[in-house]
Amino acid sequence: MITAILLCSVDRRYIPQTAQALIDIEEISEVYSVAGDYDLVALVRVRRHEDLADVVTTKLAPLEWITRTNTMIAFRTYSNHDLERLFSIGGNESGM
Repeated sequence: MITAILLCSVDRRYIPQTAQALIDIEEISEVYSVAGDYDLVALVRVRRHEDLADVVTTKLAPLEWITRTNTMIAFRTYSNHDLERLFSIGGNESGM
């Protein structure tokens, strides 16, 4: 599974509508409204790089309120939830 972080600059009058349009795209699992250089951050999960290219070049094209994007591909995921689950599994196996 390939995970990408999609940073979007949006016409600020249309942030809620754009967020909804993004979350309606099947490959996008989460959308965050953020402060800073970008207005929205979307998490994209696809099986192949070609699928990511399709999302970015084809499915975003009709969203005219997006003025700029930056796509970052994640190499690894680090999560407190994953670490806690790993430690609890190890703890259970050793009888702790």
